[in-house]
Amino acid sequence: MLKLAKCLLAFGAPSHRIESQLATASQILDARASFVHIPNIIIVTFGDEDMTSVETHFVKANGRIALTALQGVHIVYRKVLHDKMTVEEGTKRLASILSAPPIYSLLVRCLLAFVCGSTICVLAFGGSVIDMWISGVCAFVLQYLGLNTATKSATYANVYEISIAIIVSFVARALGTIPGRLFCYNAIASAGVVLILPGFTILISALELTSRNILCGSVRMVYAIIYTLFLGFGLTIGSDLYLVLNKHARHNLDKAEAERYTMYHGTFHAENGTSPVPGGAIFGFAQTNDPHMVNGCYREPSWPWWRKELPWWTLFFLVPAYSLCSSLSNLQRLRSWQLLVMVVFACCAFVANRLSNNYLPGKSDIISASGALVIGVLGNVYSRVMRGTAFTAMVTGVLFLVPSGIGQGGGLLSSDETSSTQQYSAGLQLAIRIIEVAIGITVGLFVSQIFVYALGRRKNAAHFAF
Repeated sequence: MLKLAKCLLAFGAPSHRIESQLATASQILDARASFVHIPNIIIVTFGDEDMTSVETHFVKANGRIALTALQGVHIVYRKVLHDKMTVEEGTKRLASILSAPPIYSLLVRCLLAFVCGSTICVLAFGGSVIDMWISGVCAFVLQYLGLNTATKSATYANVYEISIAIIVSFVARALGTIPGRLFCYNAIASAGVVLILPGFTILISALELTSRNILCGSVRMVYAIIYTLFLGFGLTIGSDLYLVLNKHARHNLDKAEAERYTMYHGTFHAENGTSPVPGGAIFGFAQTNDPHMVNGCYREPSWPWWRKELPWWTLFFLVPAYSLCSSLSNLQRLRSWQLLVMVVFACCAFVANRLSNNYLPGKSDIISASGALVIGVLGNVYSRVMRGTAFTAMVTGVLFLVPSGIGQGGGLLSSDETSSTQQYSAGLQLAIRIIEVAIGITVGLFVSQIFVYALGRRKNAAHFAF
């Protein structure tokens, strides 16, 4: 039981299901154990409640999604509970899974992050071909610092996210202020930090709150909101830092913004037209809905193809590529049937998301709910019919819905705020957009379970899905 609790925490199992999975295993194996789950810790108590002495263990692990390892844990869990494997053999299998090194090296995982950052730049944030290369490099550096430097230094780990946000925003602003609008600041900055967005944390907290797990859900939700404020503040610091260091950058930025205004010079006249009002006037008209703006990026139709948004038919290549690399970066083994299932489910969720956006633009919660409904039905049917692991098959598609929903809401940065109050308000608005997407995904996932599990016999083991 302790090994199982350690594996579920270490490999990113759905936290709102952990207590029920452990309680089901304890009941079937007659272990007489009770469990309390708080973030990153499981308290396990062995013994009869009527006895005066009990044995209490604290299991602690910092979880990160590892799809292949998590699927192996589920296979062992299911075989032991169905008497297809002894408890001793299952314990040895879990111990070997825990002690196994990551299936990919540091360089491979950084290269996968490069592909994910590049593709999501054009898929969700309206980036061009040259923008996607810059955002890919930013994602590469982000992954390297997170897997190498942050794990070796506890001091740097505390400021890892803020430092990455500052670096990415600094680079994006430096390129975005080049005359001619060659690069898009919004696309590069948003895609460069998309790998550290707390979308999955907010999703898990929403699922926990829906499952009446008030303690874990509220703690994760508050942490994710404050984390988003730190992230937005880091992006603002990086942008303002470059504008302070480069005096010409502010002038180029203001000049680019001034192109959206049309100025007219004239004088006032009375209604009878005989007594003009002395003095001249300048009228300024701003075009709020600029047809050349795509997700915060300015794109003129006369520009060459490498400076514009990619055509729609490139989605047939980019969506599977992102789904594949996202699954591999979450430590899914390349040669496995499960990988193909993940990519197919993620593509289906993206199609549902895109179709819903065409009919309901601006409704990020409903759009995310439609995509989550599709992937939830597919995942639960796959678990019910094919006896697969629903959670690992669905997680890639669910993670795909988070940046897609944020991109449809305008990206991470909607405008260049100047005052500190406006900066914090922008960060809070970003957190609210992520919460809207997470709530939509939560509703879609729970409704999909109603469709699949409303009828049929009761499962003997706990449900291993979202």
